[in-house]
Amino acid sequence: MARPRTVAIIGGGIAGPVTALALRKAGIEATVYESYPTTAHGIGGTIAIAPNGMAALDIVGAAEPTADVSWPVHRQVMAVGGKRLELPALRGAGPLHVIHRSDLYRILAADAPIEYGKRLVNAVQGPGGVTATFADGDEVQADILIGADGVHSTVRRLIDPTAPGPKYTGMLAFEGQSPLPVPEEPGTMIFTFGKRGFYLYGPAPAGGTTFGINLPHTPLTIAEARAIPNTQWKNTLLDIYGEDTPGGDLIRQLPTEDLTVNGALHIMPPVPRWHRGRMALVGDAVHAPSNSSGQGASLSIESAIQLAQCLRDFKDTETAFTTYERLRRRRVEKVAARAAKTNGIVTNQVGCFGPV
Repeated sequence: MARPRTVAIIGGGIAGPVTALALRKAGIEATVYESYPTTAHGIGGTIAIAPNGMAALDIVGAAEPTADVSWPVHRQVMAVGGKRLELPALRGAGPLHVIHRSDLYRILAADAPIEYGKRLVNAVQGPGGVTATFADGDEVQADILIGADGVHSTVRRLIDPTAPGPKYTGMLAFEGQSPLPVPEEPGTMIFTFGKRGFYLYGPAPAGGTTFGINLPHTPLTIAEARAIPNTQWKNTLLDIYGEDTPGGDLIRQLPTEDLTVNGALHIMPPVPRWHRGRMALVGDAVHAPSNSSGQGASLSIESAIQLAQCLRDFKDTETAFTTYERLRRRRVEKVAARAAKTNGIVTNQVGCFGPV
């Protein structure tokens, strides 16, 4: 297969738009097809972009606007059983950048061509390209198709019907910004293990304290979790974290309506096939480490850039896909394995409910 001229990208989260922007720089036409009917402006919580993720965003011109609307975290501390341990940072690597997910979407969508309300139902490969069929009946043809459609990827199943699905970590994610201040210097993030669960917190740039919680819970879809009233969720969080300091007070002082329900946390086990024919996977669709790795979004951004570079640099698609997988698989699986090992060690030491 010759170098592609047109690419259909399924999924408008993070990896999809970054892939489109990078392909455009490589002179390849790309369009993103997103299943949700509208943009994600104002939706979702916060994510952290590591220095390697920021470096990758810089390639597509998104690092500076991301830095402008994020806040840097220069110092990270682990607190377990009343003891605090300063986590080492790579010298000269720069800070983490914490950003509202919706702000990152807005930055990426400003320049990436995205069509909304396009839920993929099938894709058929032929000698001249791929025909993607959407739930609304529309069909789109392109030279290749990229699945950037997250842990519940449709494209992954089209590439390999026997591919593993995501594994639920046993945790639901919540966050909020409490008016309660904490005695920490700006740019600090505290990862703490309370009596019955994990949470993190740090000073918010405009005052108060930003915090995130991984709540041990039976699986719920995001729709199911958000259908439960915030008042009920707040009471549940207080049952688990109410005796922790400062966790209990952060939750108590948070206005109920300001609690954000982010939903279930998943990880992806190793995926045997990253590509087949004219289709390939990128981002969480093929690698989603534990959120404790701090690398989920950054690895997705890196992989998007690497995939576009391979499609630019190799004369045929098969070689590009094979090289892309070879360059990325070892790195992403190493990060996932390291995070899983850390989670297991901490869980055994502090007796949390299930994996962190």
